[in-house]
Amino acid sequence: MFQTIDHCRSCDGATLHDVLSLGEVPLADKFLSAADLSRPEPVFPLNVAFCGDCSLVQIRETVEPDVLFGSDYPYFSSFSPAWVEHCRRNAEELIASRDLGAEHLVVEIASNDGYMLRNFHDRGIATLGIDPVPGPAAAAEALGIPTLRKFFSAELAENLTTEGRFADVILGNNVLAHVADLSGFVNGIRTLLKPGGVAVIEAPYVRDLIDHCEFDTVYHEHLCYFSVTALNRLFLDRGLCLTEVRRLPTHGGSIRLYIEHGTAPSDQVCRLLDEEAALGIDSLSYYESFAQRVSVLQESLVALLDRLRSAGKTVAGYGAAAKGTTLLNASGVRSEHLDFIVDRNIYKHGHHMPGLKTPIFAPERLLTEMPDYVLLLAWNFQEEIIRQQSEYLSQGGRFIVPVPEVRIVDGLRDQSAA
Repeated sequence: MFQTIDHCRSCDGATLHDVLSLGEVPLADKFLSAADLSRPEPVFPLNVAFCGDCSLVQIRETVEPDVLFGSDYPYFSSFSPAWVEHCRRNAEELIASRDLGAEHLVVEIASNDGYMLRNFHDRGIATLGIDPVPGPAAAAEALGIPTLRKFFSAELAENLTTEGRFADVILGNNVLAHVADLSGFVNGIRTLLKPGGVAVIEAPYVRDLIDHCEFDTVYHEHLCYFSVTALNRLFLDRGLCLTEVRRLPTHGGSIRLYIEHGTAPSDQVCRLLDEEAALGIDSLSYYESFAQRVSVLQESLVALLDRLRSAGKTVAGYGAAAKGTTLLNASGVRSEHLDFIVDRNIYKHGHHMPGLKTPIFAPERLLTEMPDYVLLLAWNFQEEIIRQQSEYLSQGGRFIVPVPEVRIVDGLRDQSAA
């Protein structure tokens, strides 16, 4: 079901240095049904490595895509209003800056439930979604967005261009990190993208991951963690160039890449490359203290939960997010630490969290049960969730925010929990 790599996913170099081991954990999005609770749950090693040749940070394990993204894959992008709004603004900017109209084609790789392409579709611009997961793909099709239920690849790109379909804009939000065959994926973008077209890709930024101790964003779906240095080489070696890079606050720190045909990075990208070189992001030393800082955070979280439970406090979790699976299982959080978890995604209700087997309910349960504390598993949406749960806070509830350090939020104060 999985393979362990000893060569880099980007440059095929053999100089991989281990920087973090999270032990053996379950798959992040494999939520358990009631029937699953009595069955053995598969777990897989999760180890992060740094390539000394091209500086790409990556996990060593590759779980088969059909296992990760099968028919029961539960992620629907539209359940986060903040993310939907973020993507709407991105789409509106692209429509204006590229002067897009009915004669253009916008293709999104990993298009999910149509959350992004609907912004183009509603303006009369031709769209094509590519996503292998049946549930989200069906939701997109219900909006009128044509969707190929396949994984994107160089072969698929060749087939589309043989049919005369070339993209003016290619979109890819939080998909590049999921790709095992980076070379084939980027070659497919080069094939599908029209001369003068642009690919706009968002991905987690490894600088934020390391600086803010965001170890829980490491899970088996996320094979790679990108710096601009590693990305520049990835695209440049395949006849594409970065023309612009923007840092974004989404998902704990991301970068938006603008990629076009060409062979040289822009001056703006060169400045970012120089900045990363000055930080040492292309050297092993930048990553060497990461594992120790992760261990301190994990111990702090478990110690707080132990103290709260020993004092008779009730604790729930908010957000049955993929990062929550890593946070809970890699930190040693136990099933007795959490009474239940809530999430807005209706497809997760009635299921149980991987590893801990904690039941998942709708957010309304916070007000009916009024737990003393709620561990914010989806901390990357902290502001959105706290706004939504203002009534819970007004009645005396408190949130525990675990990253970048464990702290307690009660609506008035944001304080360390150490």
